[in-house]
Amino acid sequence: MNATVSTALFGGFMVVTVVLGLLAVRGRGSGGGLAEWSVGGRSLGTVFIWVLMAGESYTSFSYLGAAGWGYNFGAPVLYVVAYMSCGYALGYVVGPMLWAYARRHGLVGITDIVAHRYRRPWLGAAVAVLATVCLLPYIQLQITGMGVVVSTISYGTISLNWAYFLGFAVTCGFVVVSGLRGSAWVSVLKDVLVIATLGFLVVYVPLHYFGGYGEFLHRVTAEKAQWLTFPGHGSGGLGQVWFVTTTVVNSLTVVIFPTTVAGYLGARNAEALRRNAMYLPFYNVLLFVPMLLGLAALFVVPGLTGADSNLALFKLVVDSLPAWAVGLIGVAAALSSIVPMAVFMLVIGTMWGRSVLGAVPRLATRQKLWSQVVVVAAGALALVLTYTAPNTLVRLSLISYEGMAQLVPMLLLGLVWRRLTWLAAVSGLVAGFALVCVLVFGGHDPVWGMNAGLVGLAVNLAVALAVTWLGPREADDRPDAEVLAVDDEFPEGEAEPVRASS
Repeated sequence: MNATVSTALFGGFMVVTVVLGLLAVRGRGSGGGLAEWSVGGRSLGTVFIWVLMAGESYTSFSYLGAAGWGYNFGAPVLYVVAYMSCGYALGYVVGPMLWAYARRHGLVGITDIVAHRYRRPWLGAAVAVLATVCLLPYIQLQITGMGVVVSTISYGTISLNWAYFLGFAVTCGFVVVSGLRGSAWVSVLKDVLVIATLGFLVVYVPLHYFGGYGEFLHRVTAEKAQWLTFPGHGSGGLGQVWFVTTTVVNSLTVVIFPTTVAGYLGARNAEALRRNAMYLPFYNVLLFVPMLLGLAALFVVPGLTGADSNLALFKLVVDSLPAWAVGLIGVAAALSSIVPMAVFMLVIGTMWGRSVLGAVPRLATRQKLWSQVVVVAAGALALVLTYTAPNTLVRLSLISYEGMAQLVPMLLLGLVWRRLTWLAAVSGLVAGFALVCVLVFGGHDPVWGMNAGLVGLAVNLAVALAVTWLGPREADDRPDAEVLAVDDEFPEGEAEPVRASS
């Protein structure tokens, strides 16, 4: 009976999700071109940008991984709150900067920006390939996360394999048609459920299992003090230096992450992005809830090891709540997989449809169509690898964030410093990315207590500067304003340049 109630509730919300995503483009027709589909026609206001970007940051990791890290390690998991808060502060400056440059030149993603800045279309295609390698593991992680959630809340009735497929099917069901706007609409539903369910759990769990926060926190400090200090319990050396360096490199990376940039470029104006940067940190408060519940699970369901520790939060939920409540919490967690998965797939599709396939003359007139095809292909590839070779993408996920960090000099430094040449940017990227791969796959992350991504970024920057100063100069007849346009608004009545073909 429990399985029937929770599964039916979950199924109903999945139907609502698809319908809501499809309704997002009602009245807009099937046209609109690549810019309408990939960045919402650059017309999303503060509320939609807020829920969309919060949706990208609050993933299945927040329900599973954050609770699991809290359960296994304790204090080191707070790096998530730290780097995201710092990243939002950086986004106050970086978001409007990227928005202004992309809008002035009719660009729809980071590959477009790179290709335009360095006037090398092949460089945009190369960045698309690199970014895809780093993003595919995140699609697989969301598929896996949703599978675990659905299987758990259905009390084992729905198998992991069917749950994986369901996540892929629901996401494709609306993102192919409605693009970024559909993801923003679904994010509204997701955020309402996330805030409501986590707000309930943060009150219910301590009261139900410990009689209140006083007794709960007393037990933590008395019996699990190691979880409250660095380097945490059994974390393998994730101490203060690792915490600080990870916060620095991740806060730099998150502002140029392709999915974040998609949110920037979808904004109606730069002011919406500035307001969004001020409001987003409030959402981070929610991240304390799964971390706290992970600590609570240490006393309620002790002995979880390996991947089972990621189920710490759901063990508390399934064992003590009625089926309808389990179903609602499961829907919130599932939507926390679907929304970021949709944006990951959308960004990969846009990059390939625009910078790779769109660079082929006979395909260039159908960039939106090819982008939609790539969305399905990328999701299907991640799904197949989840079934057949899950460790392939898990291994790649080790370098995903640290690898994407190596694009920071090419993208941000290149926009604010005209002298940076394409050769310098590429040389730095290759050096930094290669070093990250050597350190991570060689088992040397952290290195000397530091995040390997920051070490790679330092080498990346040093090489880029050296090649710029010592290498050949580039002829550039563009005025300075063409390298970085920082005007926030277009005059009333002036149409933006539209170069993104359909």
